[in-house]
Amino acid sequence: MERRLLNVAEAAEMINVKTGTLYNWVWQRKIPYVKTGRMVKFDIKDLDKWIEKNKVSLENFIH
Repeated sequence: MERRLLNVAEAAEMINVKTGTLYNWVWQRKIPYVKTGRMVKFDIKDLDKWIEKNKVSLENFIH
């Protein structure tokens, strides 16, 4: 069975940010997350979609 949920440290490593930044984004509702009790988890597929959605295209910088 494939593991789908990451903890904060794993998700922060996946997207290359500090855990504090990730907690701030959760608090600001800037990133998709799952709440299991008091724990915050991140669905790998949701993170992949979020990365694609927030990707900046080089076309925006080319004149």
